[in-house]
Amino acid sequence: MDGTGDSVERIRADHHADTLPEVSLDDLTAVGITGIIVDLDNTVCAYRRPEPAPGVADWIRGARERGFAIVLVSNNFTERVALVGAELGIPVVANALKPLPFAFLRALRLLGTPRQATVVIGDQLFTDVLGAKILGLRTVLTKPLVAHEFPLTRVLRFLERTVAGRS
Repeated sequence: MDGTGDSVERIRADHHADTLPEVSLDDLTAVGITGIIVDLDNTVCAYRRPEPAPGVADWIRGARERGFAIVLVSNNFTERVALVGAELGIPVVANALKPLPFAFLRALRLLGTPRQATVVIGDQLFTDVLGAKILGLRTVLTKPLVAHEFPLTRVLRFLERTVAGRS
């Protein structure tokens, strides 16, 4: 075997949802999840939009009311990430350099949850899912909220479709 299949498996999400509000909190509870790491751009907010997408604030509030610990992790700049985190009432890790593990490790410390009880929810295979998988975290891959994205992200989307067969 050439190892290619192993590489593709490493970036395959555990679960899929169209949007963050469609991720079932009951399902997360059922598998023992208590900590949630969520991506910002095209998961919580549309690209270059300051406000959370419809249903996101209610989903975050509902998750917190049910006892989930949540942290926002983003490759975006501190000011943008901090503003959204403050609006949602959750801690943040900005300038994350995903898929490198450092921001995910910092998020785990903020959450206070073990790896096996933590899920990463995001819209990109090569940042959110791969970064989570490096640390053995569970993943939910969402569809991007909008098609317009940062130029590098467009390249990564092409690679997602090519390598992992994601449409």
